[in-house]
This record gives sequence, structure tokens and C-alpha cells, in this order.
Amino acid sequence: MINPIYYQESGIEKINQYIKNHQPTKVIFLVDENTRELCFPKVVSELEIESETKVLEIASGEENKNLYTCISLWEALTELKIDRKSLLINIGGGVLTDMGGFVANCYKRGIAFINIPTTLLAMVDASIGGKTGVDLGSFKNQIGNFALPQMVLIEPDFIQTQSFEQIRSGFAEIIKHGLIADSNYWQKIKQIQNPDAENTGNLIETSIKIKKSVVSLDFTESGLRKILNFGHTIGHAVESFFLENQTPILHGEGVAFGMIAESYISMKKNLLSPFENEEIRNYIASIYPKLPVKQENFDKILAFMQNDKKNTRNEIRFVLLEKIGKAVYDISVENELIIEAMTQMLKD
Repeated sequence: MINPIYYQESGIEKINQYIKNHQPTKVIFLVDENTRELCFPKVVSELEIESETKVLEIASGEENKNLYTCISLWEALTELKIDRKSLLINIGGGVLTDMGGFVANCYKRGIAFINIPTTLLAMVDASIGGKTGVDLGSFKNQIGNFALPQMVLIEPDFIQTQSFEQIRSGFAEIIKHGLIADSNYWQKIKQIQNPDAENTGNLIETSIKIKKSVVSLDFTESGLRKILNFGHTIGHAVESFFLENQTPILHGEGVAFGMIAESYISMKKNLLSPFENEEIRNYIASIYPKLPVKQENFDKILAFMQNDKKNTRNEIRFVLLEKIGKAVYDISVENELIIEAMTQMLKD
């Protein structure tokens, strides 16, 4: 079970065919202030829509990925008299596609939606696989569900609208795919020192194939799909810490921190070799900036981890690496080792 994914012109053709076949009563576009200016005009110019169209705009940023924004969107859909045969098209990054899918799936118990991701992060991760959701306070993706879009359109040219920092953020998910599933892909990834629209665009299809292969075997994350959370147990907690302190970091920066720390834990658990741990640490540290995490922050970060969705019976459960290209999941890790791993991050 996975959403169909199309690329560029073929994707536009598929959306037009869907609209022709299903004749939605209204088509609503969900955008933010950036995608409305930089991406929406290209998309709307290529679509063939006879139905009435509306555009809803939300403010970009993780701090707006919450139930209050969802309520405002549900109220807007209600005011516009959107019925269950309408179509919502989400044009944006991971925040927007996560939230847009959640809004669509809950409104009137579900209306159809299509994702058009505009960031590298959303193309290789957030818009693929049917996870939707929003944050609860500073807790990442605490409220959500599984809901598949009708399709996903990948337009690599949209990466050119992104800053270097945003591209680098998405690149962390590509690194993750190599580490958990494909050592040959990891070797290819390692050749990139400065991720940009061109050299990362060439990797999109491979990363999507890796994620699709995992999700198709475990849609609701009861087992194997958990490996896609490598780097995210610590990474999400670090993100939440900075979000709570009103100094948000990019998702990929948190995941990069998490992958280094969780590789160290893998080594200390006698899974990953010291040589591979050093290889991972050196490469990721060469790409991503060091985060201003301090020792006195560790207890708060650990508290966020204790609310991680993978936990069982109050144990913090991790995805760890057995070797580069192979991940294992549901590994309980004691608090002392988590603190030790984060302490290692302060030494360089």
C-alpha cells in the first residue's frame, strides 16, 4: 500500500486525468506565502480545471504546524461550503503536506487530497508514505493519522526555490536512507560535500524507492517501517527543545545530530563497528553545523524522548545500525547511554 508517485510532466497529466475522471465539485489549493509566489503559478498554469477553485494560504514554519492552524483551515473549508467530493491540493514542504493531509483526512471524515512537495525534504520523505499530522505544543507530530493522497507529484525544479540551508535539511533524510538500507547508496551520497539542487536532485528517485519499499511492507509502522526513524528519536527531541525555546532549527539539522548520536549508541551496543561509526560521524559533521546544545539541556531533551511514539512500557526504543546499510529497531537504550552519546557531541 503506497501512494502513486509521478514526476514532472507525467505527474501533471495524471492530476489532469484524475480531475477529468472524478469531476471534483471544488478544487482547493493549500499554499504558504513562499509556495504561493514561487510554485503555485507554475502548477495552476498547467492544470485543466473546470470546477470552482479556491486558494488557502497558511504561514510557513514548524511553529505553525499545530491544531490552531488546522481549526482555521477547517473553518475556512466550512465557510467555503467544501463538500466530500472536493479535492485539496497541497503545494509546499513537509510542514504543509503533513498538515494538509491531516486536515483533508479529518474534514467531513475525509476528502481527497494530492501532494505536490516543493522542498527536498518533502520530496524524499514527508509527502511520501501516508503519514499526516501536527505538533502538540513542542512535541513533534503528536497528533495525526495515516492517510494516503491520491497521488504525489515530484517536480525537482522546485528545489531551486530553496535556500542552501533548506536543501541541506532535506539531504539529511537522503543520508538516512543510505545508512538504513543501502551501503552502495551511502558510498554515492558521501561524494557530495555541498548539497545543492543539482546533485541532490539526482538522488530523489533512489530515496523514494527506498522509502516506498519499506512503507509497502508496513504501512502503519507496526514493525519494519520504524527503521525510517533512524536519527529521529534524539533528533526530534532536540528539535522540540529548540522549538520550545522559540529558537527553532530545521528538521534535517536535528536529524543530523540524532544520526551521529544514534550511530554512537549503535557502536556502544556492539552493533556498529568503531570504524563505521567514525565514518558516519566525520561525514555528517562535515556537512552540518554544530548545534548549540549544552549539558544542562540534556534532562529536558531526554524528557522529550520519553514521549517518543516508538516507546513501550516507559522504555525509550531506538532504531540503531547493525552496519551501514542495515538497521534494527525496537532497541531499548538506557538513559545513561543516551546522555553519554549526547555528551560526545560536545567534545569536537
